[in-house]
Amino acid sequence: MTELVLANARLVLPHETRSGAIIIKNGIITALEDGVRVPKGAVDCGGDLICPGLIELHTDNLERHLTPRPGVDWPHPAAVVAHDRELAGAGITTVFDALRVGTLDGSHGGAGRYARALSHEILALRAAGALSISHFLHLRAEICSHSLLDELDEFGAQDRIGIVSLMDHTPGQRQFADLGQLRTYLKGKFNMNDADFDAHVAMRRTLGDKMRTTHEAAVVAAAQRYGATLASHDDTTQGQVAVSAQHGVRLAEFPTTLAAADACHAHGIAVMMGAPNLIRGGSHSGNVAAADLAQAGRLDILSSDYVPAALLQGAVRLGEMLGDMARGIAMVTQAPAQVAGLADRGRIATGLRADLLRVALPASVPVIRSVWVRGARVA
Repeated sequence: MTELVLANARLVLPHETRSGAIIIKNGIITALEDGVRVPKGAVDCGGDLICPGLIELHTDNLERHLTPRPGVDWPHPAAVVAHDRELAGAGITTVFDALRVGTLDGSHGGAGRYARALSHEILALRAAGALSISHFLHLRAEICSHSLLDELDEFGAQDRIGIVSLMDHTPGQRQFADLGQLRTYLKGKFNMNDADFDAHVAMRRTLGDKMRTTHEAAVVAAAQRYGATLASHDDTTQGQVAVSAQHGVRLAEFPTTLAAADACHAHGIAVMMGAPNLIRGGSHSGNVAAADLAQAGRLDILSSDYVPAALLQGAVRLGEMLGDMARGIAMVTQAPAQVAGLADRGRIATGLRADLLRVALPASVPVIRSVWVRGARVA
């Protein structure tokens, strides 16, 4: 049996931090000990924090590696491996790679279908042992689209789909409620003129109204078929949250208002916000601040969103803000594990996977010293 002992550490446990050691055998935590003693052959952690490996439910990071510059496509296997290594270095030991399903047809300038082909590449790299951390899939199902039904049928229970999100980007609601902001964004990104924009909004509103009921029902059924957690996205009103609850949603990604977060809490839906929102002091698009939800007791989970290093930084910031480091770390470990149905990780406890990271906090800035996945060091 291979054994690893991490001693003289501050162990971040589910509800407290305390000095102790972790004994790991064959990738599993087999015992916890109290105190600062360093047995012969153990790793002396020098009082650093030992946390569970971070669990990332929503990240756009893979897209950045696939398209490092506008119009530049990078070879997919190399991009996936680079993404994997970056997450490992950020302390993320489990990731749900976000892939969009549901596109506009070519006559409307929509981006092409890619999710099925890319998921095959991710899963093949995993099977070949090329990836250092644990990868699952997160299908982001676009309601306002043409191809959603066909794309959902391309996946099955064998594809490691852990989360399916109900995404509705119909202009005039949710994330795109402010048509002025949407006009500025699309004109800048796609060089649209006013006539192009007006035609685009009209087309997508017509499509959303036509397909919403059929597509939402198909996404709910697909999540059940895959055995995946169902998530909502950008809930804004209490009515939208009520519909999410009827669908069986367990995770609310980035509710845009306190009222929506309150409604999620009332329905038992976990609220996830972006760590960049917390670190920057607010939403870059004018939505509710993650810090305000945390202070109101309405924040359950953090996501790195588009900055992998933000996940640990945000958890530490929360721990200091709330005066409870264990609570802050739980929002990026225990809470996401629970909502995703991963009972074998997310906590430091005997019998669980030894997915761990060693963190120093000079001047409250988290510095990762080491990262282990199943007891093997990956960063």
